[in-house]
Amino acid sequence: MPSLKNIETEAPPEQPARAVFDTGFYILALSALAAGVLVVVLKGWDRALEIAQDEMMFMAVLAPKIAAGMFIAATLPLLLPRDKVAIWIGRESGMRGLLLAAFAGAAIPGGPAMTFPLAASFGLVGADVGAIMAFVSSWALLSLNRTLIWEFSFLPVDLVWWRVLLCLPFPILIGLAARAVFGGRDA
Repeated sequence: MPSLKNIETEAPPEQPARAVFDTGFYILALSALAAGVLVVVLKGWDRALEIAQDEMMFMAVLAPKIAAGMFIAATLPLLLPRDKVAIWIGRESGMRGLLLAAFAGAAIPGGPAMTFPLAASFGLVGADVGAIMAFVSSWALLSLNRTLIWEFSFLPVDLVWWRVLLCLPFPILIGLAARAVFGGRDA
C-alpha cells in the first residue's frame, strides 16, 4: 500500500520562477517573422495582409476554446481529491495507472485546447509523468471520437482496425518510457 503525504499539513513545493518569454517562444516568433517576410517578398503585401486577417479570425474562434481549457485546468485541481488521483494514476499506480490513463485519453472527446489543460491539471493533483504521457499519447493515437466519426466514415474499415491495433501498445510504452526517463516522479 503506497504511503501518501499529508497534503493538508504540508505545503506544496515551491515552483521555480519561469520566464514569460523563453527560448521556445523566441524560436517560434523568429520563424513566424521569417515566414511573414518571405510571404511579403514572394507574394506581396496584399497577400500577407489577407493571411494576417485570416489568422486573426482563427485566433478569435480559438480563444474561447483555450479560455475554457484554461478554466478547466485551473478548477479541476480544486475538485479532484489529490489522494485518490495519486492512488489511481500516481507514481505508485503501476501498470493499472498507465492503462487507466490510456483508456481515459482514448475516451475523452475534444481537441488539444481541452486535452492539454486537462493533462496539466492531472499533473497538479498527483498524476505521475508516465500517466500523463499515456493519457496524451492515447488521445493523439487512439481517440475514439476521431476514429468513430472520421476514420470509419472516410477510410476502409480494415485500414482503421489495423491502425488502431498497431497504435494500441504505444501509449503504455510511452508511459513506461516516461517513467524510466523521469524516474516515476510526479508531473
